[in-house]
This record gives sequence, structure tokens and C-alpha cells, in this order.
Amino acid sequence: MAAAAAAPLCCANDPTAYFNWDVSYVTASPLGVPQQVIAVAKQFPGPIVNVTTNWNVVVNVRNSLDEDLLLTWDGIQMRKNCWDDGVLGTNCPIPPGWNWTYDFQVKDQIGSFFYFPSLGLQRAAGGYGGIIVNSRDVVPVPFAKPDGDITLFIGDWYIKNHTDLRKMLDDGKDLGMPDGVLMNGKGPYRYNATLVPDGIDHETINVEPGKTYRFRIHNVGVSTSLNLRIQNHNLLLVETEGTHTLQQSYTNLDIHVGQSYSFLVTMDQNASSDYYIVASARFVNESLWTRVTGVAILHYSNSRGKASGPLPDPPNDFYYKGFSMNQARSIRTNLSAGAARPNPQGSFRYGLINVTRTYMLRNMPPVIINGKLRTTLNGISYSPPTTPLRLADHHNKTGVYTLDFPTRPLDEPPRIGTSVINGSYRGFMEIVFQNDDTKVQTYHIDGYSVFVVGMDYGEWTEDRRGNYNKWDAVYRSTTQVFPGAWTAVYVSLDNVGIWNVRAENLDTWYLGQEAYMKIVNPERTNKTELPVPDNVLYCGLLQYLQKPQTHKHSSASSVSNGGKLLLAWILLLASLALVP
Repeated sequence: MAAAAAAPLCCANDPTAYFNWDVSYVTASPLGVPQQVIAVAKQFPGPIVNVTTNWNVVVNVRNSLDEDLLLTWDGIQMRKNCWDDGVLGTNCPIPPGWNWTYDFQVKDQIGSFFYFPSLGLQRAAGGYGGIIVNSRDVVPVPFAKPDGDITLFIGDWYIKNHTDLRKMLDDGKDLGMPDGVLMNGKGPYRYNATLVPDGIDHETINVEPGKTYRFRIHNVGVSTSLNLRIQNHNLLLVETEGTHTLQQSYTNLDIHVGQSYSFLVTMDQNASSDYYIVASARFVNESLWTRVTGVAILHYSNSRGKASGPLPDPPNDFYYKGFSMNQARSIRTNLSAGAARPNPQGSFRYGLINVTRTYMLRNMPPVIINGKLRTTLNGISYSPPTTPLRLADHHNKTGVYTLDFPTRPLDEPPRIGTSVINGSYRGFMEIVFQNDDTKVQTYHIDGYSVFVVGMDYGEWTEDRRGNYNKWDAVYRSTTQVFPGAWTAVYVSLDNVGIWNVRAENLDTWYLGQEAYMKIVNPERTNKTELPVPDNVLYCGLLQYLQKPQTHKHSSASSVSNGGKLLLAWILLLASLALVP
């Protein structure tokens, strides 16, 4: 990996960070059984991208897997640049043995995000890493600078390879109960000799008494919502997916697949022993899912012994299904704090803007379509064409998709299709996600954050708008939708491009629970969308445009600012020379 702060390519006043990554298989045994995992720059989890608002990011990726690869940057809005979004609607995949260079800007963003491989359940094998976008010095942060910054990845995990999981879904089978929960790529601490085998490596987080640390938590799992708690410690929520939140203290928080949160945690205990950090499965039969629990250790430097005894209890809400939803509703935007810009987050009065169009997106339990198990939105199971949608538009290739995604669920048999949501540039859209499945679904919209204005159980109707939060709704890119419930969001359509709307649950996403949203500026100008990159890859109907690629790759050590600028430029030019 190589990283440097240097003069940028596109924006004269903004630094650029460079990275050189080889994405490959390695053998690891996170749950005590050797298996194939996906590493980034030989690391599992991958390296953290640590940048500041408006920096440019250049990532040269070498695909050393035996199948196609794309990396997507969950929560990074890719302003004017869906070309680097890393999903099949905008990018041809990177073939095995090839490399491709992502080049994007973290424009007007701060916060905690992550990247991951977006194709074919690859995230179930790893390939993920953190993204930290720091605030600029001119923008006050609404809390004192922490004494340390800790990234923690949590997620359910299967011992089966992702290719085996993929085949199970292709054969119409359910993935079943995961084999465990990983924390930073490691299995659970042996808190119970019966449930946890001996010899499993666990995560230990070392801290100093009296200090306050920022914990950035990401649920990068396959499909399981997890409840996070740290024994005897409170979690002060300060940020989620780029928005400073009202600072509220929690003893535990449900974190759904694809979601990211930042907490401040103060080391205010007497350190009579180490403390458990727990992530356990939610919305399941917990007596049967006991093994689906991740346990790490919080170790004070003056700790007098190992953690022992029972884990801290999860929420006791068997008879109160509204607990998690009310917890989600309590997460709100800090209106007086700045974020990427000095002006307060509450300056944008979203509640006063008239909605220009409403879409209700209903998901159902998996169904059989043409003899195959599929999932749907509004009765349509998305099938990605061989030609990315945005490239097809750019080269005037018709028939690749249809711009007719229904605003309401179809009253007809489910079907497979490539139907796209028609979004009006500078429109203000209301999207209602209606979950008629029996499992929690989380939805993510690339290119945007959304105001989560409402959620409740039952069927959404127009009169539910009377209970919307039109003042301080949380502004984020990934939201949960509880089973038998709905979640409503507002989104201001100011980012031109074609953007993925997907379930973050890998199984339902893989089976077709996604769509794309097309935002076009009728005025042809590079001011609202960047031109197609010079290094674009071609496939499908455009395969004839693709030139052969010389396959070279080398790793380099970290490069700092200042006197090593020349070396940074050499590294960049070397990486760009590898692509046509």
C-alpha cells in the first residue's frame, strides 16, 4: 500500500491520498477452521482510508482473485462521479489479473464509512475496510478531540466460502444460521468453554484509564442485525454515516447490516478486570443463535485480571417489539453543529420543501421466478445487464434497461427485469420502503444521504405523513426497515448520475432486491457530472472498445507529505500507466 498527501489532479487546493492495493485470497481461521478470505493489501480487514473533507482519493486496485472484482465505497457520495461508484450499474468489473484506478473526491463530507467488494457475496469473505473523513480545521467539531480513534468491524460470518454460499442461493436454499460473529476479522473471546473452542484468536482493544476514545462501528456482515454493548461502559453517540447526531448515551445499540456509527466511550471503570465488548444477533431465536455472538476484550493498561463471568445482557424486549424502532427514532441530527461546512447542519430546512415525487418500494419474501429463487422490489427482480447502465447511455446503446420502474408495487406476477427509477434533477423525492418479509432489511442509496423522516409497523398510507419528523431527522445513507413495517425517507436529487438503491443484506441483494435511480441534468455540462474517465473499462455491448492491459503491480511503503512529493507523483504515474 502507498499513501501520500500531495498536489491533486483535479482540484488545486485539495490534497490527494494515494493507495496501491492488491486484493487477494489468504488463508485465515477466524472461527478456528482454515478458510479462504479476501484480503486487501494482505490485510483482513483491509487498510483504513484516513482523509479529510474535500481530499481526493486515488486507489489503484489489482485484482488477484480468480473472479471479477469491484470495490464500492459505502456512504461516500461520489459527487458528480458515479463512474467510480464500484457497482455494476456504472462500472465494468475488474477482470482477474487486471488493475483499475479509482479516482474520486470526498466532497463536502465528514464521518465514518467503509468500502467492500460489491459482487457476488464477496463481502461474506472479507475485502472490507474503513474510511475516515476528518473535519477540516476551520469547522468546529461538537465534542472534544478524543484520546484515540478505534475502528471496529462487526458482522455475522460463515465458515463456507462465499462461492459455496452463492451456490446455495443459486440452488434455491437459505443460507441458514451463521457460524459466528467476527470482530475486526477475529472470532470470539473464550467466554464460555462449551460455546467457544480453544485456540481462536480474539480482538483486544488496549486503552488507558480516564481517557476517552472514539469507536467507529461498522456492521459489515451478511444479513444479521447485531446489538453492540461494552460491559459497564456507556456509548455516547456522536455521529452516523457523516452526520453529527444529538449526543445521547446508550447502554447498547442495534446496528443493522451496512450501518456505521461513532461513539465516544470514556474509560471510567476501576479495571478490576478486563471488560467484554459484545455483538450478538437480534430478531432471532436467541436461545438457538447463542453461537452467533462476537466477543472482544477491552483491556485497561492497569487491568487486574481477565474478563470472566456472563456476558452483559442484550435488550429484554421479547414482549416489546417497539424497543429497537424507538431506539432508531431517538437517533436525530444535531442541528446546531457543523459537519463538512461551518454552517449548521440544520440550515437545510428539508421539512419545508415540497415533495415532487413519491416511490413506494415493497419487498416480499423470496419467490420463484422462471424456476429460480429471487427477491423483488415492487414485483421486479433486478437482473444486471452485461453493459453498465451509465456506459450504455454515454455510448447511446439502447435496450439495455427500461426507465419505467413503478412508483407503486405492481399488481401482477413477479418478473425479472432491468427497470430504472426516473429521478428528476433537483427534485425532492419521498421513498417509502415497505418490508413485507419476516426479516429486517436495510436499504442503502449510493450517491446520496437521506432524511429518515418516519418508521412504524403496519402498512404505510398517506396519512402517516402527519407523524413525520420534519425538523431533525437523521441524515444518513443506510436505514433499517423492520419486518411488517415501513420506513420513509426524503432525498434531494442534486447529484447527477445513475445510482444504486439496494438491500445491504447480501442474500436478498444477490437475489435481485435492488434497483437503480437515474438523475439527469437536461443541460449538458461538466459542471454537474464529470466526464467519463480515461481509464474506463469496457464490457458487454462495448467490449470491442477495451484494449489489452499490461499486468504489473508492486507494493510500496507509506509515503509522507513534504519532501517526498516527487515519489508520490512517480507512484501515481506508475499506477496510471498500467491502464489504457
